[in-house]
Amino acid sequence: MLPSFLARDRIVAGPGFNRWLIPPAALAVHLCIGQVYATSVYKSALTAHFDSSLTAIGFIFSIAIVMLGLSAALFGTWVDRNGPRAAMAASATFWVTGFLVAALGISLDQLWLVYVGYGVIGGIGLGIGYISPVSTLIKWFPDRPGLATGMAIMGFGGGALIASPLSGRLMALYDSSYDPTDATTVPSGQAVALLFVTLAVIYAVFMSFGAATIRVPAEGWTPDGWDPSVVKKQKMVTTNSVSAANAVKTPQFWLLWIVLFCNVTAGIGILEQASPMIQDFFREGETSTVAAAAAAGFVGLLSIFNMAGRFVWSSTSDVIGRKPIYMIYLGVGIALYLVLALFGSTSTVVFVITAAVIISFYGGGFATIPAYLRDLFGTYQVGAIHGRLLTAWSAAGVAGPLIVNAFLDARGTPGALVAADYRPALLTMVGVLVVGFVANLLVRSVNAKFHEPGKDSALKTEGASA
Repeated sequence: MLPSFLARDRIVAGPGFNRWLIPPAALAVHLCIGQVYATSVYKSALTAHFDSSLTAIGFIFSIAIVMLGLSAALFGTWVDRNGPRAAMAASATFWVTGFLVAALGISLDQLWLVYVGYGVIGGIGLGIGYISPVSTLIKWFPDRPGLATGMAIMGFGGGALIASPLSGRLMALYDSSYDPTDATTVPSGQAVALLFVTLAVIYAVFMSFGAATIRVPAEGWTPDGWDPSVVKKQKMVTTNSVSAANAVKTPQFWLLWIVLFCNVTAGIGILEQASPMIQDFFREGETSTVAAAAAAGFVGLLSIFNMAGRFVWSSTSDVIGRKPIYMIYLGVGIALYLVLALFGSTSTVVFVITAAVIISFYGGGFATIPAYLRDLFGTYQVGAIHGRLLTAWSAAGVAGPLIVNAFLDARGTPGALVAADYRPALLTMVGVLVVGFVANLLVRSVNAKFHEPGKDSALKTEGASA
């Protein structure tokens, strides 16, 4: 049983409530859990502290991403049933506890506790937190679902932009011998443990704010001046509803699973290798014309495009439609990967612009998929359906780096690779995107036999009451 203050019926918005207060509540959660993209900041510190390999420390991030997808799938129906406040509170509890357990593991020199804490427990908080505001935002913004989900999921992509510099400064505070501007210095394990405790406190406050301020619309509510009949005229946008249990029985769900998997696999392949990749593309002998500092700046630029793509492209999908925007993500992505593979080493400008646009498509794909699901399956259990679909992210989080690293390992050693060594991996990503493009072309409206009887989308009931 949930405490009464977390119950869905306690957070129904009253008359005159401003729906624009909902995105900040969602951002409060997503900016916190987006810290997962900043794990590289203390990766070398943990490697030294545990006297371990980069691969072993990298498993912390991998476990967290796998648990994100699995927990989103397992708890998606629970999130839809109990509402966003309960989900945000659960997310905060798991996420904060994960940091504290990981801090204990570092202090006790027990790497397995870091796996359990940040990876498993924190990963559960990631999954629940990621999907917690999605269906609520879609219900508050039926006129602009792409924009609404883009605002929140933009926060997840941008969380590292806050967490990275903050973590560097905090570790410098806790370890006077560490200078975040000097790549030759490494913070102590104790500094990382204290960082985790500090982040746990900060995130507990901000995620609690999100849970406290989130609201759901009253039954029959519609935005002022919005005509639900306009939505009914849009191609492939349903006014019916499909349950999560039935959604996974449809070909549309699995086609979108393939679409998301392919889009994420291609994007994460660049993100995971971004800094050494730009240096290797412009290598002359044993040195690169791109300095380490410039490579770090390139990673920061990709983070900005990742974040901006989540908002800009998902908002654009409200105008041109979800299927056409994925044709852009995947179709133009194919062309850009070919440019990167064949001409990327000719100019740093060509390389940077091409990679940045690819990553903007990567971010846009994440932000647009909830609205695509809403179009096809309705609002009834869209959060649960979204949770199940995020298993594609878990699979891509393994496949993307594996494809790139396997090719690179076969071509040479880190620090001695050149642009040509990346070509097989990049051309493989072209093939991956072709598969996703075809899958998106095959998406059609859901067969009526999967619709829930007596559970028409809020679009119908709201239209009747408007």
